[in-house]
Amino acid sequence: MTNQVSEFPTERTFQYQHSLPPLPVPSLEGSLAKYLDAVRPFATEEEYQVTAAVVKRFGEGIGKDLHQKLLQRARTRRNWLEEWWLDAAYLELRYPSQLNVNFGGPAPYLEHCWPPTEGVQLQRTSISMWHTLQYWDLLRTERLDPHKAGNVVLDMDQFRMLFCTCKVPGVTKDTIINYFKTESEGPCPSHVVVMCKGRFFSFDAVCDGHILTPPELLRQLTHVKQCCEGEPAGDGVAALTSEERTRWAEAREYLIGIDPANKTILEIIQSSLFVVSLDDAKPYATAENYTPVTREALTGDPTIRWGDKSYNSLSFADGTFGSNCDHAPYDAMVLVTHCYYVDQQLKATDGKWKGTETVRPMPLPEELVFTVDDRVRSDVAHAKQQHLCVCLQTQDLQVVCYAFTSFGKAAIKQKKLHPDTFIQLALQLAYYRQHGRLGSCYETAMTRRFYHGRTETMRPCTLEAQNWCHTMLLPAASVSVRRKALLLAFNKHNKLMAEAQNGKGFDRHLLGLYLIAKEEGLPMPDLFTDPLYSKSGGGGNFTLSTSLVGYTTVLGAVAPMVHHGYGFFYRIGDDRIVASCTAWKSSQETDAETLFQNLVTSLHEMLHLATTAQL
Repeated sequence: MTNQVSEFPTERTFQYQHSLPPLPVPSLEGSLAKYLDAVRPFATEEEYQVTAAVVKRFGEGIGKDLHQKLLQRARTRRNWLEEWWLDAAYLELRYPSQLNVNFGGPAPYLEHCWPPTEGVQLQRTSISMWHTLQYWDLLRTERLDPHKAGNVVLDMDQFRMLFCTCKVPGVTKDTIINYFKTESEGPCPSHVVVMCKGRFFSFDAVCDGHILTPPELLRQLTHVKQCCEGEPAGDGVAALTSEERTRWAEAREYLIGIDPANKTILEIIQSSLFVVSLDDAKPYATAENYTPVTREALTGDPTIRWGDKSYNSLSFADGTFGSNCDHAPYDAMVLVTHCYYVDQQLKATDGKWKGTETVRPMPLPEELVFTVDDRVRSDVAHAKQQHLCVCLQTQDLQVVCYAFTSFGKAAIKQKKLHPDTFIQLALQLAYYRQHGRLGSCYETAMTRRFYHGRTETMRPCTLEAQNWCHTMLLPAASVSVRRKALLLAFNKHNKLMAEAQNGKGFDRHLLGLYLIAKEEGLPMPDLFTDPLYSKSGGGGNFTLSTSLVGYTTVLGAVAPMVHHGYGFFYRIGDDRIVASCTAWKSSQETDAETLFQNLVTSLHEMLHLATTAQL
């Protein structure tokens, strides 16, 4: 996901959107066969035979009808999944999304030119903002080259959602509002919102057709900080975005009802380029231990971030940075690509501004003050109490984020092994060692080679992985036996990942069949109520929720998908592997710290095996 930027581009960012192929519908027979293969590691022989019979009846009966209706839907849509996925995975969910759906993480700048340092928060924020605004301009002018996998063009639509985008709560379903436009499409909002001590400020990031320079941005940020220093904290209306979705929707309706000016303020926040949070927290993370800033990004003060915003840039008082983003409009690779661009620009300039120090005359930031009454204050207090109870008082979300520095991509590729598959199998072995069984696992597979493609599920917990983990824990197993089992597990994983990326996965297909049955009011097919469906991870029940963030310097984190599970994001560098692992402390089964240490053991064992066996 490197950023290729052209001053005089031969290809525009969104040039190929209308020529991308439609998302295909896999064959029913192929999907059901893959599903049966995926549930096998979680079943006794008797359980498997029961499920096999259920699948056979489905494939010969109602499944055929549902599949034909899905094919019919696909004939009239270039992406038959897009609307369904947005609704089912994000917009219809009612639990608080800021903690359970959003992704967040640390900025990598502390690894080089911006280590934790007090007294530089605003100066660094002004420079970081400037680079972010340059990235917005690249998208506006379509000078960011389209992404490609080899010669295959990838969909870029999600990049339209990074800026000027916000989720709006609804009583039964949320909506996404996007104000972004390219230059050829027309005017685009150019203001940013800065949040500090529960208060809101806004200013235009463009003056006389030119983006504000870091000295000009510093002036605006300094004004905001001066307005808030020594003053009572604001009403903290932003905390409402951390609420249960229906409760937030109702609170929002009431907020608008008591004063129409509140609606205007909400629209200013929603349409803003992004939100900057000036946070008094001092996480003091290091290049080896990202845990403090990662935890703060996921669970920090809800009064100074707008949880529904597509991009909250978090600026901490110790000069470090993070982000918290709504997951609904785009996947993590969009933010990763942007943050990597900023990281590379900072490296190139040693984190300094080397341009003019002149500050042009321009309006100071305007404070946005909501009209509130006792009910709004009560709603805000309730939201803060709910969020803080989970995140701060009980510290229920356990977050660890460490760098493994013994080796990285270079050593793994030297053994002719795929780095991502290496990490995934190491994670399976770590979980197996800790829990005595394999965990149902979701890994993100990218489907961007198709029109508006987002993701497919790849299930790393295969029979081959199960056999290899079992073999690794057998003291009597020879190197030759372990090597053979490892190669089989590698080959199976690589095959499934390639199929998922090429539109031949099965989880999204089954979701489509499930949703057709639901929309038509049909009795729910036995396949979806069979115990092995959820036990193997179906219906959003994966014990391990994982994703390779990429081979850049950028990392993120998410909460676990289930209470007894783990969230596991990782990035792979040439000489290191950095992973964030989350778990719920209230679960007696899980411990993120132990899982990471078991992962370290697995990584060493695997490289030793690869070296000894000369793979």
